Amino acid sequence: MNGIVEAIAVSTQAEKAMELRQSSVAVAGRGLDGDRYAIGIGTYSDTPGGGRDLTLIEAEALDMLRAERGVSLAPDEHRRNVTTRGLDLNALVGKRFAVGEVLCEGVRLCEPCDHLEALTGKDVLQPLVHRGGLRANILVGGVVRVGDAVMEAPAAVAESVSEAG
Repeated sequence: MNGIVEAIAVSTQAEKAMELRQSSVAVAGRGLDGDRYAIGIGTYSDTPGGGRDLTLIEAEALDMLRAERGVSLAPDEHRRNVTTRGLDLNALVGKRFAVGEVLCEGVRLCEPCDHLEALTGKDVLQPLVHRGGLRANILVGGVVRVGDAVMEAPAAVAESVSEAG
């Protein structure tokens, strides 16, 4: 099953507004060019644990939030870098996947937190539990574009990166 990239957002500073982009350069081991986490100044940059290179969230989770709770969370509000549609991101934990030409590895769920509620001023914590997105490492960089396919990496690709890395 393939998904698509619906939106890309970065923020140059912690707690500042996200900026929507049509494309962004993904740098292996760092993140999206110009994003606070790629620069190392995100709110949680110093927190142990991987998966800060790239964060993703399903558009379907945002649709559910709006339909069931009447809460709208736009792609430049939810604090995730990439909004996807058509793919179960939770199923990518521990797996390698492609976002266009970029190869990533799902590290862990990106659960919502009090910080997200404080920044948005919206009641999103409870409804987004286990639907808050995915944290991923970027293994092979490239350009991510709105409209790119998002899919689990074929085994041969995932293995060749493991051998090279």
